[in-house]
Amino acid sequence: MLVISRIILLVGVSLACAPSWASRQDTEHDDFAHIMMINKASLVMLVEQKLLPPDLARNIATASIRIEDEQREPGAIRSSNYLDFEERLLQLAGSEASRLHTGRSRQDIGSTYRRMALRESALQVVESLLDTRAALLEFAATHADVIIPAYTHGVQAQPTSVGHYLLAFSAAFERDAERLQSSYEQLNRSPLGAAALGTSGFAIDRKRLADLLGFAGVIENSYDANLVSSVDSKIEFANALATSAIVVGQFMQNLHVQYQSPTPWFLLSEEVTDVSSIMPQKRNPRPLDLVRLLASSVVSSSMAVTLNAHNTNSGMNDYRPATQTLVTATNALQMYAAYRAVLANLEVDERRALNEVNADYSTMTEVADTLLRNADVPFRVAHHYASELTSYGRAHDKRPVDLSDTELRDIYVAANGMVLPVSVDLIRAAMDPRHMVEARKGLGGPQPAEVDRMLAAHRSALQEERRWVTEKQRELHAAAAKLEKRFRSLL
Repeated sequence: MLVISRIILLVGVSLACAPSWASRQDTEHDDFAHIMMINKASLVMLVEQKLLPPDLARNIATASIRIEDEQREPGAIRSSNYLDFEERLLQLAGSEASRLHTGRSRQDIGSTYRRMALRESALQVVESLLDTRAALLEFAATHADVIIPAYTHGVQAQPTSVGHYLLAFSAAFERDAERLQSSYEQLNRSPLGAAALGTSGFAIDRKRLADLLGFAGVIENSYDANLVSSVDSKIEFANALATSAIVVGQFMQNLHVQYQSPTPWFLLSEEVTDVSSIMPQKRNPRPLDLVRLLASSVVSSSMAVTLNAHNTNSGMNDYRPATQTLVTATNALQMYAAYRAVLANLEVDERRALNEVNADYSTMTEVADTLLRNADVPFRVAHHYASELTSYGRAHDKRPVDLSDTELRDIYVAANGMVLPVSVDLIRAAMDPRHMVEARKGLGGPQPAEVDRMLAAHRSALQEERRWVTEKQRELHAAAAKLEKRFRSLL
């Protein structure tokens, strides 16, 4: 337990799940704060629609400010139940103040404040994701040209570069950001004014309510607003986080596999590894465990969001609370923080990586390509020669560089019944991993020029994603300020 605690401190995150937003008092942006904003928007709209006289609106506004001040006091309940607020409102402003609830239900109020919490959480998660992608791109740029082995089916396949390898995970983060942005746009729609499910007999201006609360628009169908969209919008958000967590876990597992070797070339600095209590030589990469654990918690809590809604009738309470979705988001924030901590302590041993590449025959594709390019040897014939080189070398415990000129020529004769049609120097060049990487020509390949181009493109995309977050945050802040100004004008 002491080991886990030390690692948590090292990566700067906590394993504890945050409490639901309904019970949090350490921020203005809890459910009570959102209900207050909803009440203010409702009051403004009712006055504008001439559904409330100005004098009554003034009394309601004055009482609401007092309640808001009371609920800032230490130990205040800050309830997410509108009826708790209304009880105090009537004590301060009289029974006529209940007209604030004209055309509303606790159902559309609840749907609205949950969406307000979820959209704020979505922006927070996107921001953390982008910080993580920025750290990944910085690491990729710093080690862009380092040659490393790449694997398929768990077997060394071809050489590549650190830059090329990490850009793949950066691309996944870009797709994650796109999914989260799409989820935000779905969450940022207002159900307020739908009442229980069929609106009301009052001329409620739902679009005005949406505008006052900073929503991009309304969920038009009032049945959908509370009873259907509250399912898929939360699942979409949670699933986007789970998709990101899957790839995060894959990367950490790739790093962890390195520790099966006595000479890992991707490794954590010793300051953040843990020495075994009985085996003095053993260094446990526990920060990798932590990220995988947090990634698993994102996936599992996301599944709970789906399962809570599975096989339920529309209108049931099983799926309506946002608590589980917000827990998923909290887990994701911790996961991204732990991921950044790993990157901050990650090292690449260029010599070890190159030794691992040179110890096997991962450049044989380039040998076959060289024969095709320079002597017009059919690829399958060239492939057979490269495969025979591999089998011979492994059988005689020789690396590619250990094969003699005679062996390179004789194996071609034995494999294809003819003389090697290119110089041995060309074959040796083809077996050099750096040569193979630099000889790639295709879009998105590991060649340095292409890696540099992709790094620049990823950085540019990252800046666009940051601008998107900034703009959405600005929109919410501006709407809140506008609402408060209009509300205060009722006084």
